[in-house]
Amino acid sequence: MSQNSAIDEVCQWNEEMCRKMLKTALPELISIYQCSESGSKLLRSLKILIDKFLPHIRLSEIEQTFASQVLPKAMTLFDELANEVTQHTGGLSSQNTGLQAALRNTIQFQIQILEILVNFVDHMCKFEEVLALKNIHSLSLAVIHILKNTFYHCKESETLYSGHLDLVADILQSLFKEAYSLQKQFMELLDRIVLESATSTDEDIESMVTVVHSVLEICSVISKMDHALHANTWKFLIKISVKHRALLEDKLPHDGLVAGLCEDILYSFNSCLHFAEQMNQPAVVGNGNSVDCKLFQKTLKLCRFFTNTLVHYVKEFADFLSTSCRLLHHLYLQMYCKFPPSINAPILPDGSYDQIACIVPVALDALVSQLMSYRPFMEMVLQDNLDFCSELAFPQCLLLLNIMDKLPSQSEVVQSLWCSGNQISEEKTRLPLLHSLFLNFKRCHAELSLPAQLPGVMSKGQAQQSVSLYEYVCTHLCSFITSISASYFPELECSLLDAVLSPYELTALLASDTWCFLARYGSADLCAHHVSLIADLVKSCCGDCFQLFHLSLLLRRLLFLMAAEHQVIFVKRFSPKEASNLLLWRQVSIKALAPELQRPITSDIIRTAIDQCRRWQSGKSSLGELEHVNVALAALLAVCHAQGEGLTSELQLAITETLCQIWTFLTVEQVLSQHCVQQTMALVLSLVASLIRVVGAALISQAVMFLSFLLPLNPPDHVRLAALDFLGSLGMTVISPDVQETCHEEVVPQSLVSGNTKSKVVSFLNKQAIATVECKELRIERMKQENTALEAHFSSLSQCAMNDTAMQPSAKRARKEPREEQYETALETAENVFKTLQNLLEQEPTPHWVTVRLQALQETIIALNNSKQEP
Repeated sequence: MSQNSAIDEVCQWNEEMCRKMLKTALPELISIYQCSESGSKLLRSLKILIDKFLPHIRLSEIEQTFASQVLPKAMTLFDELANEVTQHTGGLSSQNTGLQAALRNTIQFQIQILEILVNFVDHMCKFEEVLALKNIHSLSLAVIHILKNTFYHCKESETLYSGHLDLVADILQSLFKEAYSLQKQFMELLDRIVLESATSTDEDIESMVTVVHSVLEICSVISKMDHALHANTWKFLIKISVKHRALLEDKLPHDGLVAGLCEDILYSFNSCLHFAEQMNQPAVVGNGNSVDCKLFQKTLKLCRFFTNTLVHYVKEFADFLSTSCRLLHHLYLQMYCKFPPSINAPILPDGSYDQIACIVPVALDALVSQLMSYRPFMEMVLQDNLDFCSELAFPQCLLLLNIMDKLPSQSEVVQSLWCSGNQISEEKTRLPLLHSLFLNFKRCHAELSLPAQLPGVMSKGQAQQSVSLYEYVCTHLCSFITSISASYFPELECSLLDAVLSPYELTALLASDTWCFLARYGSADLCAHHVSLIADLVKSCCGDCFQLFHLSLLLRRLLFLMAAEHQVIFVKRFSPKEASNLLLWRQVSIKALAPELQRPITSDIIRTAIDQCRRWQSGKSSLGELEHVNVALAALLAVCHAQGEGLTSELQLAITETLCQIWTFLTVEQVLSQHCVQQTMALVLSLVASLIRVVGAALISQAVMFLSFLLPLNPPDHVRLAALDFLGSLGMTVISPDVQETCHEEVVPQSLVSGNTKSKVVSFLNKQAIATVECKELRIERMKQENTALEAHFSSLSQCAMNDTAMQPSAKRARKEPREEQYETALETAENVFKTLQNLLEQEPTPHWVTVRLQALQETIIALNNSKQEP
């Protein structure tokens, strides 16, 4: 009997006949099937085998006697059909009807294979017996292989068919629907698989892991094709992973699963933002039934599903996600980077963010709660030198604050890990939580400048009000201090001190605010200890540096919080009667001390400072020792600012006499060339300004005359600012005509000749800012650029500070003899005069006599040089 005749005969058999002839007919039909070369004959044979004989084979025999014999051939046929389609898609066109018909016929063959597999899977689902993976080994391989290729073909169809997709779109849709049905049925079958530790072999476990891997690949292919199928596939993956967790947990592709979920969450989240932005278009606003509105709601549900799925998966397999922590951390940062109040959040219609806020923050908060006690996540979040762009600094701050709020409810071990950090060489460096917070806070320049608004703390039943980022962080820091054990205060103090010493002003100010809260919250002894520590640091600072400025500000504030009895001890330890302590007393406010301490300390500071100035005057008056005078003048200025006219006439007179004496040592040339003299000049001007009512007209006139010579020579900016403050202090002071050349009351009216200048002065006096038009987008972009510039600037400052700390103290330079200092001063003065003369010569035509004078100067210089060379 021929093969065709045999197949025709079998087609006529009823169910009973097929069951009766199973053992004899099945091997013969399988042989015919395997030897068939024609695709149509193969499909016919396969359909007969599955429809007529498969229902009569016992479950335990299906894999060995049937599936393993017929399904590999079906896979090969499907691949051949797929290759045939791919090879001929390039020539597809509406004119080439023959090729069009051939392609459609080939795809129809593929659909028939899918239909046959659906029937096969459906039959396996009907068994009431317990299913093991070994019962469907060949079936699972065939189904996964064919599904993967089918979905990929559909996904790439627009590219494959070169603009002629419309000619085969209907049959491709049928192909996709059949594959959809097959996958749905196949996942139901896999869900019935039982894996038991007592009976399952290593091969069974590896096979199930392979299935998970394969379905994950399919999930990646269909991610943007069909939302329902995509979601159902993820449900299956998580369900089967949890179901067989005991056997699979250390073998599952956790990185791939987490990566896939994170990718899908970000894609759906960004899609939500996109559709919400489209709803802002004038044609769509107010139309709740628009396409964009419906797509927004649909995508929002999908985003909720993916985030909840990730949270569930992390809860079940947290201990196996060490290498996935980077992805989870990045997911948090990426989503909060696009969520208000981030400056990168898009502008959406009212209510859209509220709907998203019901999903994203809730899920991310749950994710953080689950990962807080997981050390790899902790090490990732607190890793030193995290390499991400400045846009992610703000969400990183929010993450750290979220963790900080949750930390008090964690175990002592977890609290210690987050708060302490580590410095063990064989481990990755983990920064303390607060240290990391300050590091990221300083990178949020744009959010601090706007400022970004965040929800405040509910107080006394009042509704939350929006607060700035600075206030938000400060409030959470202070709350954290009240909730942690005092055993963590050493780490807290180290982080606060490190932030105070930072070149970033707002970071230092935040640390100072937090430190002041700590001083109020802690004991009086703790406050006294901190004041003493900071005072020692202030005294150790060299020159005027940002560290000194920040430490002095903190010291000034903490002194106000210090108990009276501790202030007495502080004054004894840092006695104002000792000149070495003037460096400290110039930085504090006398008003911070108890009333009974203010008067004697004021007197001691003034007398000590005046004595130091007189020692310099009576000595060699060298520039190398002028720094001590500047310290003394700064201490006098601090006292004058605090006490003002409350100083006794005796002390005021002593200060005035000292200022008059110092004026005699100042020259215009030295102010232009010597930084220390510039400081002296600025301090003297400030002191005269603070005592303007008592210093007398002669000293004021002397200062004004000095400035009239100095200012035209373009001194440094800080000198010009000091001069401006001095002139501003004159106010309505009346100077008799016999000691002034110009009536200063008339200077301002004479300066307002220009209408533009007059308009600006009037606006300034009326406190009207000059109007600038800048939309929010431009302002944010400007702040991003400023942030880049500031990061570079502060990075250089930090590097300089590190270099200064790292360098060993260098040997002191040999002190010049008095005669050498005179030479140096004279030469520097001459050089500055020549520079001024050069600037004048470049500005405008010079009189003829200038050339003669220059030649005379040249001859003088030659003569001086010759006289020096003579023996």
